[in-house]
Amino acid sequence: MPELPEVETVRRGLQPVMEGARITRVELRRADLRFPFQPDFAARLTGQRIVGLGRRAKFLMADLASGDVLMMHLGMSGSFRIGAVPVGAFHHPRNVERVNDHVVLRLSSGKIITYNDPRRFGFMKIVARSALDDEPLLKGLGPEPLGNAFDAATLAKACAGKTASLKAALLNQHVVAGLGNIYAAETLHRARLSPKRRASTLASHSGAPTDRARQLVAAIRAVLTEAIAVGGATLRNCRHPDGKLGYFQHSFEVYNHEGQPCTTPGCDGVVRRFVQNGRATFWCPKCQK
Repeated sequence: MPELPEVETVRRGLQPVMEGARITRVELRRADLRFPFQPDFAARLTGQRIVGLGRRAKFLMADLASGDVLMMHLGMSGSFRIGAVPVGAFHHPRNVERVNDHVVLRLSSGKIITYNDPRRFGFMKIVARSALDDEPLLKGLGPEPLGNAFDAATLAKACAGKTASLKAALLNQHVVAGLGNIYAAETLHRARLSPKRRASTLASHSGAPTDRARQLVAAIRAVLTEAIAVGGATLRNCRHPDGKLGYFQHSFEVYNHEGQPCTTPGCDGVVRRFVQNGRATFWCPKCQK
């Protein structure tokens, strides 16, 4: 599933085309994706000007002049493209079968935005901006990891008393929004913390953040910033609207590197893989404690 850097890269690719444009026509080529489309979905979008395109966690959020917000989630295999066909070559070829083009937005600029999703785990939903605070899909989401509200104290407070593993805590969208399996593994390695460590060890007995919490916050910010700068990672189904590749997978230190030497300076460990909470976890047992 695309994680925060990939979704942010998609947002940046769509933003110049969508912001300021008016949606002149909406084509729904099926009745549902992961969820059914709202009965008035096309009607609420048609004729509306897109005043802004933002992101919350792994959601793309298109603000409309009407006061509505179009929420979009890529699911496992969803992608957008600008124009009739993708542009460029891909490290992992994307699905281009038109049978999987489920939503088409025609804009006043003449541009066409197409949403393609072979597995149909993505979804779109229109919510009034005034009702966003009560939207179940957004309610209770943790802070944005690159935002000012996310710091060691916030992370320690969210993890205090938790018996769950550190890796499980990072995947909990109520603790921090937008992280997934790949970047959780990478940030834990960067912070030299074991994915098996209890999340509660990020807080002292008084609830104050420990050095581990500060290390982890710094690692999260650094890894996500680096990933966004190079367009995220192109893994399986993830590509960007203009067809360009994301290259962060070439900077992975542990993810999918089972059996390879650890890249930590001075460490002679080997990257291992194990299954944790049903997900593959990659780590160096020697330097991640």
